[in-house]
Amino acid sequence: MYKSERQRQFPTTISTTSFVKLYILHLLNQKDYYGNRLKYEISRRLDGKWSPSPGMIYPMLNNLEQEGYIIGNWEEPTKRTKRVYSITDEGRKHYANIKRMNKSSFDDSLFIIKSVLKDIYDISI
Repeated sequence: MYKSERQRQFPTTISTTSFVKLYILHLLNQKDYYGNRLKYEISRRLDGKWSPSPGMIYPMLNNLEQEGYIIGNWEEPTKRTKRVYSITDEGRKHYANIKRMNKSSFDDSLFIIKSVLKDIYDISI
């Protein structure tokens, strides 16, 4: 940033969409999931403080599948009620890349939150 530039955006630069994409690939890198279970698992791991909407999860799964990062199969092909997703080898490569790319944003966000808690609330973590 140049001296004359003003920083207008709070430094937590990872978008909600990027965060959800990263988390979906993270979970699928561990095991297979269906859409609603991914939504539940993210919410559970965040202690219910935040949960992605179905309107975010399902289009994201569709996009990830179209890009070849995941593959979905119907649990019961004749009923088409539950689509179970698995990560592909290309998805694992993409996950490693976006994980590395977003690390500094999470580090910056954590530093800011710790500083605010210490300065304003006198809480050190």
